[in-house]
Amino acid sequence: MGSVDLPKSPMVFHPEKPSAVGSRNSLAQESRDQQAEVDRLLAEEVDKVINHITSKLPLEVVEKIDVMGGLKEKVYNYFNQNYQNMFNRYIVTTEDEMVKKVRNFIDKEEMKILNRYTPKEIAILLDEVGGMDKFNTGEIEKSIVNMYGHLQGHIQRGVNDLENLTNSLLRQKTDVGAFIRGENAYSVVKCSFKDNINKPKTVSNVKMSVNILDSELISPIFHYQATVEYLIKELIAKNLTDTLEKEIEKLKDVIIDEGREELSDSEIVFEKMKRVDNFTDDDKENVKSKRYSLVAKKIMDAIEGLRAEIDPASYDQLNVRENIKKIVDIENIRNRGYNTAINSITSILDTSKMGYQYIENLKNGRELIIREYEDTNQAVLPDERYQVKLKYYDNAKLIEEQKAYDVQVKSFEVEVAHLWDILEEVYKDGKRFKGMTDYDDLAKSYKNKLAKSKEKSGEPIYENIEKAWDEISFVRAAETSLEEMNRTYVFEKDKIKRRFVIMKKRLQERYSYKYPIQRRVMEERLGNLEAQFNEFDYMINPYHIQPGLLLDLDITSIKRKKATLDSMANVLNEFLYGVSKGFQDAAFASFSRRRSTVRKDLNQSFAANPDEVPETNKGQNYLDLLNSSMTDAAPAPALAAPKPAQKKSTGIVDNKKKGNQQKAQQKKSSGSKLTTI
Repeated sequence: MGSVDLPKSPMVFHPEKPSAVGSRNSLAQESRDQQAEVDRLLAEEVDKVINHITSKLPLEVVEKIDVMGGLKEKVYNYFNQNYQNMFNRYIVTTEDEMVKKVRNFIDKEEMKILNRYTPKEIAILLDEVGGMDKFNTGEIEKSIVNMYGHLQGHIQRGVNDLENLTNSLLRQKTDVGAFIRGENAYSVVKCSFKDNINKPKTVSNVKMSVNILDSELISPIFHYQATVEYLIKELIAKNLTDTLEKEIEKLKDVIIDEGREELSDSEIVFEKMKRVDNFTDDDKENVKSKRYSLVAKKIMDAIEGLRAEIDPASYDQLNVRENIKKIVDIENIRNRGYNTAINSITSILDTSKMGYQYIENLKNGRELIIREYEDTNQAVLPDERYQVKLKYYDNAKLIEEQKAYDVQVKSFEVEVAHLWDILEEVYKDGKRFKGMTDYDDLAKSYKNKLAKSKEKSGEPIYENIEKAWDEISFVRAAETSLEEMNRTYVFEKDKIKRRFVIMKKRLQERYSYKYPIQRRVMEERLGNLEAQFNEFDYMINPYHIQPGLLLDLDITSIKRKKATLDSMANVLNEFLYGVSKGFQDAAFASFSRRRSTVRKDLNQSFAANPDEVPETNKGQNYLDLLNSSMTDAAPAPALAAPKPAQKKSTGIVDNKKKGNQQKAQQKKSSGSKLTTI
């Protein structure tokens, strides 16, 4: 038929001919233009974004928003790139799963044919009866769930990339807001953007520290050496908290059903505290104490002081403590939370294509270190790199960190003061034979004259006046007990930085363009102290950390590319979503049903004041009033005596069941009365 024939044979390969192998066109589309449809879809979405931007921003801002090219072209490229990436990932995932299903189906059919020793009738009978391959759809359902799960993950990651790129395009800058989203901003302990020391114009260093508190962790984390007794008590305490929450929910439902005012936040707290002694008490020695209702006192005494390891010399498989420790270890209570956090951060880095060449997991220390490159020499490392440090802190560890931080700050103060004193003496020696060189020399020359004039007026001499200002930093206010317990060291650090500046100025004034051995030694010492102090100041103050998980990110990225910075922003937000419950305000999360959703005008009643009618009797009163009006209008057979009211339950009232009972009673009563009309 010539060249107009539509190739349908699998032997034909062509990228454009419909239904050929490797073709992007199909006979099912007939005359549709796939490329034109895609262009129309992208153009429509781009026009929506552009119209929104131009309507929100002033005209002069729109004209200057991008000097290197058109904004519309960039937005179009972002949409096109992300659309192609998401569509290709979806197609690849779908094809992989379908290939697996087809291959398994062919294997099963071949096995049926090759099984020659089974009579055909028996095979058909067994197939009709059914088996694992006929009725069990669990594997197919799992595959479908995996397909949609992967697709959702790819789409979400593409949307996050598009969002970050769009934000950076509109702002034309990089800041903390572009790095971490608003719902997780409260967890930031420290974030610092600064120029790289070696390449300040082209490369920037970013320090991001996020603190996830113990109360916000989805799965709690314990130190490796936490005792078995502590772990069991923690489980009992969690059970106690959950039980109190259930009791309060029951109380809320009862109060709402009775039409009373809802409990306020403070009343809920007091109700919880009143019920604590119903489940536990402080009597540790009494065997029948409520604290031993879940775990007996004998067991708690047996595991007292038991940690992660047992001495092999005293290990006995039949002892109580060994078996309880085995149960705790099998349940993986000690390692569950930490392992969850490790698996989360590593899997997110892998799926985000943020590879790493160095990982060190200090399991017993609850610390993880990940570096993109194994080498730590900044001179040979590339300009795009990152380092992740994940560590768990409890109260004991934080106290020790704070002690070390105190000592380090004091050491810097001592060393800088020593260099300050040496430089001061060198400065004095240098001006000894130069006459008057500075303000101190001028004051010294007029000292006697000022003393005589002050003596006549009776005022104190300047040298006898106590001086509180050292002319380096302003006078510091006295610390309160709260500040002493949570030291910021802002005053001390600021004073050290000011001394660095003054010492550099003194060296320049003293030696000018001369470089004797004294100047070289002091400048070398000054540079070393300043570099180490800047590195120390870049670290996190442990007084600002609360017990929980600390994620410390050190990122080096090229200013005009920001590839690592954008990728790590997605990694950080996805990690926080998978590990942390986030900040929860009890004032908003405590109400299961609001009074504002219960409308009184929906309760149909002919009473003078609907508030005076109890909620449980409003429907019955309506029926009684209806029946009495019908009795006055026409004679009717006597009604059956109403059932006695049941005793009100103190537990959770099933509103749905009660409503169904009222509807049935209303239907029965209306049916027996309305037939007389």
